[in-house]
Amino acid sequence: MTRYDVIVVGAGVAGSLVAHRLGRYGRRVLVLEAGAADPGDGAVDDPLTTYLAASGLVPGSALGARPEAPSPEVTDIVGADGTPGYRTAGHLHQDGPLPYASGYVRANGGTGNVWTGLAPRMLPEDFDTEAFGYGRRWPLGYEELEPSYRAAEEELGVAGDADEQREHVGLPLPDGYVFPMRPLPAARLDGVLAARLDGRRVTDPVARREVELRVVGTPHARNGVPDPRYDAGRGYVPRGRHGRPEPESRCVGNASCIPHCPSYAKYTPLKTQGRWSTGVILKDRSVVSRVLVDASGRATGVEYRSYDGRASVAHADVVVLAAHAVENARLLLLSGLAGRSGQVGRHLMDHPVLLTWGLLPEDAGPYRGPGSVSGFEGFRAGPARRVRAPFRVEFGTWGWVWAKGPVDTDVRHFLAERGLIGADLRKAVGDRIRRQFTLQFEMEQSADPANRVTLHPTERDPLGLPRPLVTYDLDTHVKEGMAAARAVSDQIFGLLGAEDHTDYTPAAAWPGRFEYGGRTYGYRGAGHAAGTHIMGDSPDTSVVDSWQRCWDHPGLYAVGCGSMPSVATSNPTLTMAALALRSAERVEADLASRDRPVPLAPPPTSPTASETSPTRGVPE
Repeated sequence: MTRYDVIVVGAGVAGSLVAHRLGRYGRRVLVLEAGAADPGDGAVDDPLTTYLAASGLVPGSALGARPEAPSPEVTDIVGADGTPGYRTAGHLHQDGPLPYASGYVRANGGTGNVWTGLAPRMLPEDFDTEAFGYGRRWPLGYEELEPSYRAAEEELGVAGDADEQREHVGLPLPDGYVFPMRPLPAARLDGVLAARLDGRRVTDPVARREVELRVVGTPHARNGVPDPRYDAGRGYVPRGRHGRPEPESRCVGNASCIPHCPSYAKYTPLKTQGRWSTGVILKDRSVVSRVLVDASGRATGVEYRSYDGRASVAHADVVVLAAHAVENARLLLLSGLAGRSGQVGRHLMDHPVLLTWGLLPEDAGPYRGPGSVSGFEGFRAGPARRVRAPFRVEFGTWGWVWAKGPVDTDVRHFLAERGLIGADLRKAVGDRIRRQFTLQFEMEQSADPANRVTLHPTERDPLGLPRPLVTYDLDTHVKEGMAAARAVSDQIFGLLGAEDHTDYTPAAAWPGRFEYGGRTYGYRGAGHAAGTHIMGDSPDTSVVDSWQRCWDHPGLYAVGCGSMPSVATSNPTLTMAALALRSAERVEADLASRDRPVPLAPPPTSPTASETSPTRGVPE
């Protein structure tokens, strides 16, 4: 076939959900994926084998690289020793004052294979930060998206405590609503922090207010214990790797959610793909190079290239771009489309993450379970966001791995710097690791048109397509948020009696390093790219509408986090999934309208001769 009802570009979270929903309606859907298909088809090794054999456990290390469709890795960015700045290499080039510090995966399932699995909702006030004097307002509100949030929580299989989210996060969940699965058990670190800190207060020096601390569990898209109250008492059945019902598939605490969950408890798009109807076809190793439109501007299909460079064309009534915020913008720019507003590629956002780390006086229980199970929610909302960026505080339960690297660095510290060997080395390393913990301050970054994705003027990828070029920086609002976060961290460490080992050196390991207010800060990227085809209520100021339809091109959708006008403080995957499901319903409505028979009026009744003759009643 070369003609379909819908072509979906990208088989990540958003693309897989759109294809699944449309396939249920009986639509013929072609999904074009730049990366290799599901492991097991001979294209790549089993991800567990690849992960265990990898020399560096970066997010993409379990999937294997495909040079024809390269993915940017966090290791492509290196700080400049001895001087301010950074260096970049690989697929994603950069020329901004500070680095966009995140990567993404171009493989079947996309970055949804290697995400943390955290699935909190956005807060109602997150949809209009203009009310706080910054950012952009969404063209829809929390209330409009709420039914889609519930649908996404079912598709992803979210585990959480609805009562806790109502009381301590402030989410207006519907009465009687429960998540598909009960919350994951708290980590040992969560219990230690709750015992020491719940009810204590710290001062936000930027907002000049006190905040009460309380440990709150984070919703997870990860199999746990189903809640029998879900769906009016019908319950929920967890799904395994290929989407089949597997009631016993649960998180068993492998502590390797990034890059790979060996028990397949964490949601990945492969679970959704396992439920696709026969009308959905996946074609992998197919890099889309151009969206086709007719003379009126309506999308008619795509051009794509196989790994040998051969070009092919497929046609459809609707084209849905779901290839990641950076790659969606790149494809629109390659196609010369959606340019009326001048906003394609602009407003690139991420969650810059400020890390602080230390040693507790007691066992923190690291490396048991997901990377974070709970956090502090009290810094996400309220008038304080007028003067500094809001943030969530996640508890890092994998020791210092995100800040300093794997436990090899601790062995090297005692072996090379202290000269310890044998039993002394084992004892020192064991004591150090068991007391490690990290606080992860996930900062909101507002939409800024200067942060953008463009096409590199000279660099080409292996298929001859221009590589993406990113210009990125942090504004004062974010830096004020980091200043507040670091001050909060200092107070928390003091209340815990913890040793603070936070140190943003060596420079090469911290490309996202800067000075602000006389203090040094370093940040990591959360991998939460957003804003590059921003939605709005006017074609003059945005790329897509509230349904993620491109204003300029009927039949063309750009879905995913790239449509989000704000990234707020929550991990964006659940919101992206909700938006994708909402858009799928709009696509189906459009297609159904196309397919609906046109009602024909009955033919006019022919008048009789006597009614029309000027000589009525006289024979001719």
